[in-house]
Amino acid sequence: QVQLVESGGGLVQAGGSLRLSCAASGRTFSSYAMAWFRQAPGKEREFVVAITWSGSSTYYADSVKGRFTISRDNAKNTVYLQMNSLKAEDTAVYYCAAAPGTRIPSTRPGHFDSWGQGTQVTVSS
Repeated sequence: QVQLVESGGGLVQAGGSLRLSCAASGRTFSSYAMAWFRQAPGKEREFVVAITWSGSSTYYADSVKGRFTISRDNAKNTVYLQMNSLKAEDTAVYYCAAAPGTRIPSTRPGHFDSWGQGTQVTVSS
């Protein structure tokens, strides 16, 4: 497993932008696929986006496609989530997750074995 720490959450108005960061430590970061999930109050944790170990392939949930961008810097052991055109429905706790291997395993939380503590994103309408 790797240890993950998210940062960058906060309060933003609808239409605004935020960039989340997830710093990893422990095992070799570059051998892990990375993902962002989110969980709103009273709802299940949902997949947002994932990226392969090399960064060459990404997969987005339809709800964020065209607005969010995931990237990673393996030299810095960090993955980023740039969120633009934010909507009130994007309000949630955002979690960084890691899965060993070169490919994105799935969009299910159970296939990721390392998780951060989460960072709150609140979008006011």
